[in-house]
Amino acid sequence: MLDLPVLNLAGKKGLVIGIANDQSIAHGCARAFRTLGADLAVTYLNDKAKRFVEPLAQDLGAPIFMPCDVQVEGQLEAVFDEITRQWGGLDFALHSIAYAPMKDLHGRLTDCSCEGFLTAMAISCHSFIRMCRLAEPLMPNGGTLFTMSYYGAQKVIDHYNVMGPVKAALESATRYLAAELGPKGIRVHAISPGPLKTRAASGIKHFDEILARAARRAPMHQLVGIEDVGMTTAVLATEAGRMLTGGTTHVDGGFSIIG
Repeated sequence: MLDLPVLNLAGKKGLVIGIANDQSIAHGCARAFRTLGADLAVTYLNDKAKRFVEPLAQDLGAPIFMPCDVQVEGQLEAVFDEITRQWGGLDFALHSIAYAPMKDLHGRLTDCSCEGFLTAMAISCHSFIRMCRLAEPLMPNGGTLFTMSYYGAQKVIDHYNVMGPVKAALESATRYLAAELGPKGIRVHAISPGPLKTRAASGIKHFDEILARAARRAPMHQLVGIEDVGMTTAVLATEAGRMLTGGTTHVDGGFSIIG
């Protein structure tokens, strides 16, 4: 009889970076991880964000709740130090943060400043590489690392501008990280949700048009929710996803297959 892997994260320890409010993609993933039995460490960006994230962390039963602004020296490292102190290891980690200065995000890529481009790359891409480096020694028996991308990494999406090349770099980094960490049993995934009504997405010009077009053109003729993204991500963290790594998983109702 075929021995199927169990969709279970009981006893597993995970880190979730990027919850801003209850509509965040990271929150949808955290809820799914928790539903499958995982214990979670949760971070918040700053004091302003803390009041929105803290009740969510409490609902998730997170024993570790700490600030993490990847632009503040030492904060990301402090989170991993605390995980090491309390847990001594980690089974999965989710990176769900992205940022570009508004002027560069709303302008043409041709006109993007060097400073704006480097800021977007540091926060949206290189911080994932940093997270993977810190997680690696905590995963001696393997684990799973996730980051969030978008279809604009692969195709030109109106108004996505500088974030397109930045997310493309993130997806490429995912492949290289998967190749480097695979021999240690560590899987690396980029998750590419369809357009979602999140606070982060609200910074993109004409985003309502993007949402309407995605709902109209996707084969499923509806937008995905954070729960859909969460369920897919959580399954990939289980043993059911043990031979999947390095790819970009589209959770978009089929939008990405339409030319």
